[in-house]
Amino acid sequence: MSNKDFKNRVIFSTNPSFKHEEESNEQETVSANQQTLYVALERLKGGKVATIVSNFVGSENDLETLGKQLKNKCGSGGTVKDGIILIQGEQREKVIALLTTLGYKTKRKGG
Repeated sequence: MSNKDFKNRVIFSTNPSFKHEEESNEQETVSANQQTLYVALERLKGGKVATIVSNFVGSENDLETLGKQLKNKCGSGGTVKDGIILIQGEQREKVIALLTTLGYKTKRKGG
């Protein structure tokens, strides 16, 4: 542990109403109209194509929710991990249209 960790660590308190503050790693979600999401196509192993949505600023739960909405509207599978949404197939135009209707600004990445 670094010195900084030791300074923030409470070992004992005589205050009966003391509550230990937990550090939150969750980032607050920025409103849709203030975000610009990048939509790209990427070739995966086996030559399959996937649509990638990146640059989302917000909590992991909100990213999961957005990913679920996109997968349902596109009618395909996908996943959300490492801060990106991966949609199976060449769905770039459909994803851009859906994100625009949800209020997000979008930019195409790649060809």
